[in-house]
Amino acid sequence: MSENKVYYLTEEGVEDLRNEYNKLVHVTREEVKSELKEARALGDLSENADYDAARDRQAQIESRIVELENMLQHYEIIDTTKVSNKTVEMGLTVTVCFLDIDEKETYKIVGSFEADPLNGLLSNETPLAAAIMGHKVGDTVEVNAAKPYKVTILEIVSK
Repeated sequence: MSENKVYYLTEEGVEDLRNEYNKLVHVTREEVKSELKEARALGDLSENADYDAARDRQAQIESRIVELENMLQHYEIIDTTKVSNKTVEMGLTVTVCFLDIDEKETYKIVGSFEADPLNGLLSNETPLAAAIMGHKVGDTVEVNAAKPYKVTILEIVSK
C-alpha cells in the first residue's frame, strides 16, 4: 500500500470504513483473542489446527486494520456540491449507451474502494470512467480497453 495514495470516497464510504474499523478493533479483535485462548487450552500448539486457524484469522484482521487506518488517514471526499452536471466528474451519475450492442447503462463514478459495477458504482480508474471524464452529454467517446469500444453519453445527473 502506498502511503501517499489518496482514496476518493463518498461520505457514505468514509462512514462505512469507520464502521468496519470500529467493528474490527472493538469486536472482531476481541473474538479472535478468545479463540486463541480457547485453542491454547487444547494443548500442544504444534499440532493444533484451531490455534493455527485463529492465528491466521488474527493476521488477516490486523492487516485489514492497518489498511483501514491508512485509508482513513489519506482520503478525500468526493464533493458533488462543487461540480456541475455539464461534464462527467467523480460523484456524478452517468447514463451511457454502448454503441456496439445498443445497450444503456447507468453508473455513479466513485473511487476504486467503493466500486461495485454490478450495483452501478464504477471506479474512476476503469477504462470506461477514464474515457468519459470531462465529456458532455451527446459526446461519443472511444474506450481504450482490451477490445476498444465506443459509448455515447446520454445523461449526467448529480443524485
